[in-house]
Amino acid sequence: MNNLHVLNLSAYTTPTIQEANRENWVEYGDDNNFYAYLIDRFTNSTTNNAIINNIARLIYGKGLSALDASKKPNEYAQFMALLHKDDIRKIVLDRKLLGQFAVQVHYNDKHDKILKAYHIPVNLLRAEKCDKEGKINGYYYSDDWTDVKKYAPVRYSSFGSSKDKVEILFSKPYAVGMKYYSYVYYQGCLPYCLLEEEIGYYLINEVQNGFSGTKVVNFNNGVPTDEQQNIISNKVLDKLTGSRGQKVIVAFNNNAESKTTVDDIPLNDAPEHYTYLSEECLKKIMLGHNVTSPLLFGVASTNGFSSNADELKNSSILFDNMVIRPFQEEIIEAFDSILAFNGISLKLFFKTLQPLEFTDLENAQTEEQVAEETGTELSAHTNPLIDLGEEPQDNWLLIDEKQVDYDTDDEENELLSKEPKQSLLSKIVNLVSTGSAFPNSNSEQDENIDGIKFFTRYKYVGELTKNRRAFCTQMILANKIYRKEDIIRMSSQVVNEGWGPKGADTYSIWLYKGGGNCHHRWNKQVYASFSGTSIDINSSKARQIAGKKAEQYGYKITNEKLVSTRPIDMPNKGFLPKNKKEN
Repeated sequence: MNNLHVLNLSAYTTPTIQEANRENWVEYGDDNNFYAYLIDRFTNSTTNNAIINNIARLIYGKGLSALDASKKPNEYAQFMALLHKDDIRKIVLDRKLLGQFAVQVHYNDKHDKILKAYHIPVNLLRAEKCDKEGKINGYYYSDDWTDVKKYAPVRYSSFGSSKDKVEILFSKPYAVGMKYYSYVYYQGCLPYCLLEEEIGYYLINEVQNGFSGTKVVNFNNGVPTDEQQNIISNKVLDKLTGSRGQKVIVAFNNNAESKTTVDDIPLNDAPEHYTYLSEECLKKIMLGHNVTSPLLFGVASTNGFSSNADELKNSSILFDNMVIRPFQEEIIEAFDSILAFNGISLKLFFKTLQPLEFTDLENAQTEEQVAEETGTELSAHTNPLIDLGEEPQDNWLLIDEKQVDYDTDDEENELLSKEPKQSLLSKIVNLVSTGSAFPNSNSEQDENIDGIKFFTRYKYVGELTKNRRAFCTQMILANKIYRKEDIIRMSSQVVNEGWGPKGADTYSIWLYKGGGNCHHRWNKQVYASFSGTSIDINSSKARQIAGKKAEQYGYKITNEKLVSTRPIDMPNKGFLPKNKKEN
């Protein structure tokens, strides 16, 4: 049976890991280029591309923050200066797409402090052969590993193994049988990624060249030697097979009797066949990425859930816990090791990004459930204070946040006891009961010191307890910051009706927040803006410079003690002696 040769399509194989005989690095895959194979599957497979991109977005979410950022503003500022958010995004994509990621760590001259950390493409790195103790002490970088003569690899020490000014932190999850590199998370579905590509190329080729069946090529001019058969088979393979195979073969023969014949093997039900293959690829690729529901990636599904919203909600929670968070924790652990070198300890976390419909639904339900949870009716009155709130601008650096809890001074008493200045803003607010938004308007507490702009704003903070009232729920969920003047001005506006003295609709929101028995308070936040200066807001010195300038020029804001006190902690729990109605 040596005369029959089966011409197979390209077969998928797992990457080969081997130490180079003549070099000090360890190759990854055939031709030392398995990363390129993964990138091709990402680029050419529609389903794989969409899933990897969307999972990377979910991992990054709304960015990296710290639970204790307000308690440790200096340390948090140092972290933000160490690693830019664009580098974090690239690190996330590398981890998901390539199975590992790397960070280029830069030290000062004394090697006692990390100055900056940058993303470095992990596909351009190769591990150094381990030492006698099994440790990897370095990594080699090359712009093109297929041409190391032109792009000579450069060695960098691994993180924590030297006193060099630049080191490489290479992070990879444990994989059985793998020492230098790690399999990608979706290793099992790579054959289906390749199959989906080939189906697409084949169908395009069919349309462009005319639909036809599979070909069998017969050579009727004698049986050549084994070596000649292999040569002929390879040539036919190049011309005919694969998704881009040619439909016309040009054969040269000695005479008509020895001509080459080509027989068709028709493919019945071709449309159904390719529909099945496409759907099978979609299922297997999603399974390989542990996708809990196709709806998460915009693919409709039918199941036992009462609605798509129910499926989206439950699948989102499951997918976040099983897939997204493990990725996030691994990346945070790497960042923690960098921070630890600088003596910084933060509770880092990625801000969660959920499908829009799910998030909006939750917010709406929270508002509607207030009446049931508190036992009272929601006020139909719009809170005008929220309309006056704002969000910090991108060029604002938070340099201080603390509870507003200071002794009374003359300047503060004067501001609180007198009617606020009738600015254009206050006149408009008095005319329009719902208030109007004036984002980033100047405050009397704002200062410009040597070109650095300082902004003081206040945030309504505290836990949303079960027995909360509508005003507090709205303020917490709005998550905005406010000028002091606007908060004080609301004493003449109906903001939280019925919670004033003897059931009045107006009272000092500045002092008494949500009214008697309220569990919330105001936090003071101080921001600095370096717009128009040469100071980089992301630099480690920005916060230090801002703090020194503020102290040098006596930039200090003081507020009444009642401002920082929760009504629940005030005498009579914030009620008048004869007005102790329950919350």
